[in-house]
Amino acid sequence: MIVGVLAVQGAFAEHEKILKELGVEYLELRNGNDARQDFDGLILPGGESTTQGKLLRELDMFEPLQEKIAYGLPVLATCAGLILLAEELSNDSARYFGTLPVKVKRNAYGRQLGSFYTEEAVGDLGKVPMTFIRAPYIESVKAGVEVLAEVNEHIVAVRYKNQIGLSFHPELNEDRKIHQMFLDSISHQDLKAWTQKAI
Repeated sequence: MIVGVLAVQGAFAEHEKILKELGVEYLELRNGNDARQDFDGLILPGGESTTQGKLLRELDMFEPLQEKIAYGLPVLATCAGLILLAEELSNDSARYFGTLPVKVKRNAYGRQLGSFYTEEAVGDLGKVPMTFIRAPYIESVKAGVEVLAEVNEHIVAVRYKNQIGLSFHPELNEDRKIHQMFLDSISHQDLKAWTQKAI
């Protein structure tokens, strides 16, 4: 198993550290050639979504990654990564991959709660530590989207087919349940189903 990690900006090194700890090989995605390689899953890290979106296009990574995701490549997207996946942003006209049928609000918690920590249940994983840093949250979801977690009545984790979108940063805590859930989703699907179609 090889996981591609978007490594143009943001907290990608923390995800890589966890993958290494879990014995999973990873590939840093820094240009179009990297994005066209064969890998079994994709991590879109936190950071600055506007910068990431711009670099994805400038470095010829946007279209190959969007196509892989659309064809079923498993994805774990945290914070800015969630914004990249979202079909709609409620407070921004930008749109990036648009593969996750949710409406997301950027920087949703404002300055006072710009960063905070809590623990809440995520799906059937039990309680998971959650670190929020100038985080978005999900305002609404469309049919087929499974809500995995809410904090203060706001949706902060969802799953849709092959995509897991999170408002928080699981890579900044010691709990590995989120990453293991993502890796399990790779193991349990027919990898060739999408690789034969993707570029």
